[in-house]
Amino acid sequence: ATALNDRGQVRYLRVEFAAAVRDYTAAIECQPGFEVPYYNRGLVRYRLGDFDEAMKDFRKVLELNPQFEDAALSLKQAILDKEEKQKRGY
Repeated sequence: ATALNDRGQVRYLRVEFAAAVRDYTAAIECQPGFEVPYYNRGLVRYRLGDFDEAMKDFRKVLELNPQFEDAALSLKQAILDKEEKQKRGY
C-alpha cells in the first residue's frame, strides 16, 4: 500500500491525475485502514473540482484518524469552495 501511495505521489507531481487516483485507490484496496492514500486521493479530486468525492475522502481520513489536521482543513476548504461554486451557478 505504501509503494502504491508513493507511486501515486510521483504521478500527482507529474500532473498525471487519473493515474495518481488509480494508485491511491489501489493502495486503499490493499490497506483500507491506511488514511494517507484517502487524503492524497482527496487532494487530487479537490484539484479537479470534484468536491463531493474529495469531501468523502477527507471525511474517511478523519474517521480513521481524527487528529489528521490537514484533512480537517482540506475538508473545510472543499465545503467552502463547493458553496462558492454553487453560488456562482456552475
